[in-house]
Amino acid sequence: MRKNQTTTFNRTVNRGAKAIRIAAPIIKKLTPAEQKRLDTTDERAVVGYRYLPVFDVSQTSGEPVLSAKDFVKENLADHQNVTSLYNAFKDYLNQQTDLQVSEVPLATLNGAKEYFQPSTNEIVIGSDEPDNALKLKTLYHEYAHSQLHGLKSAFKDRPRSYQETQAEAVAYVAMQNIGVDTSNYSLGYVATWAKDKTVIHSALSEIQQVSNKVIELSDGLTKQLGLQEAPKEPEHD
Repeated sequence: MRKNQTTTFNRTVNRGAKAIRIAAPIIKKLTPAEQKRLDTTDERAVVGYRYLPVFDVSQTSGEPVLSAKDFVKENLADHQNVTSLYNAFKDYLNQQTDLQVSEVPLATLNGAKEYFQPSTNEIVIGSDEPDNALKLKTLYHEYAHSQLHGLKSAFKDRPRSYQETQAEAVAYVAMQNIGVDTSNYSLGYVATWAKDKTVIHSALSEIQQVSNKVIELSDGLTKQLGLQEAPKEPEHD
């Protein structure tokens, strides 16, 4: 929970509570000069990170807080292009990479909603999750695991907190890129795993590399499908 959201949730930050500061990516539309300097044709890129103050639910008082899943559904329910992009990204991974993405009923996942299995290079998603926006964010999350924590990855032996911080940060950046805000879920999720500041600092470079790759893939699929991207806020000098 961010401090300026307390009235929205009808909760207030407890007196004396100290904010948890987490790193959030800054995505910028590149000028032609910046594209040349960075040697890229990408229209947008992660250009840095900023620290945002958040508070754990235990540091607040007030009305009961919705679950993370409720927050995601509230934000994503009206995003009309998500279903097509989810299916296109899943098909791309199955047909153009050595990954295998499948869907199974949530009841068979023993309480989980998804997972990446390094030994088989397989991503499994809950098939009966009704919100395809949540499924897309989950697919981005597990794809990040496959790129950063597969058997051949240099980071496969990182602690779980490190791996989860990286994967959810990539998912957050990817969803932001298509105009879908998952900060109510993603930032809190990252804060849970990245309570140690050294985790965030160490993970940033790898997060940026995979985020840029996911953005490039998503932008290509969006154009291929003829989908309209979510409107971007005007930039100011």
